[in-house]
Amino acid sequence: MTEIKILNIPNYYSSYYLLGLSSVTKLTYQPDPRFLKYNNKPQLIFELHNKLAVIDNDDPTHIIQELYDQVTLYFVTNKLKTVACYEQEKVKPLFPHYPVNISGLYIKIFGIHLFRFLKLKELASQLYIYKRRPIYKKEQKKDINNNYVFFSSNIWKKEPETNTIRAAFIRYCREDRRIQFEGGFIGRSDGNNFNFGNEINTVKYNPKVFSKLSSKSLVVLNNSAVCGAVSWRLAEYLNKGLFVLSFPFKIVLAIDFDNGENIHFIDKIEEFKSVFDIVFSSPNYHKKISENGKKYFETYCTPEAQANYIIQNITLK
Repeated sequence: MTEIKILNIPNYYSSYYLLGLSSVTKLTYQPDPRFLKYNNKPQLIFELHNKLAVIDNDDPTHIIQELYDQVTLYFVTNKLKTVACYEQEKVKPLFPHYPVNISGLYIKIFGIHLFRFLKLKELASQLYIYKRRPIYKKEQKKDINNNYVFFSSNIWKKEPETNTIRAAFIRYCREDRRIQFEGGFIGRSDGNNFNFGNEINTVKYNPKVFSKLSSKSLVVLNNSAVCGAVSWRLAEYLNKGLFVLSFPFKIVLAIDFDNGENIHFIDKIEEFKSVFDIVFSSPNYHKKISENGKKYFETYCTPEAQANYIIQNITLK
């Protein structure tokens, strides 16, 4: 079996890739002094066939040039379009994914080194987050024949465009009498809700409840997350086989979606009505988008598929 040496202790952002790589290779941890400063960070640094590689799961703000210069390939979750540093030759885009609970695997790989290289507070925080994330499984697609729509989101301080899109979706769903809507914005802890008070929902949903309610939703909304990143929710929605309504991506994906086949793209909030008109009048179209989105996930996005994609790219270099 192929062996991969993990050279740092990444945070939970990399859990999906640790799970995937562990399923198709043998993972061992070998602390590397060069990369100790990347412990508990969103970067997973590893060695395969004597080649260094990094999986950077951070928000799309920049390439870490110091790391880029040392590795054979630099995989990124968020390859932001029209940003020069992401156009460098060794940068490779990944597919949608989401953090999952791998607490047992995390402890198995890193063992006593967790206490050597992480502060107790950091380790406790990571284990707490892992506990709250879902265990990965291939979800069974369910046909949705109701008018229920669920959407819940935070209000972000530095993402006005994202906030505006999400607020408009909340307002539309509440006003369309065809829709049974649940959700809304979660009020900010600092009390500054940026004039979105009417869109606030007093209920907070833990991750398990959020996942359960999303699974019943006739339509789910995907739009850019922090700094233009793809939301973790996208991969979860695809895994569940849901109808994904999306604004155009600001990042490059390893394989693009096909509008009208495995996703439904819109450009303006004024298009919400036309989307729901189609969804309610054409069950077959709703079924096609849902089923093909699920096929996209199973072909490209499972942990195993992504691990094989990464290994293949490194092997070919």
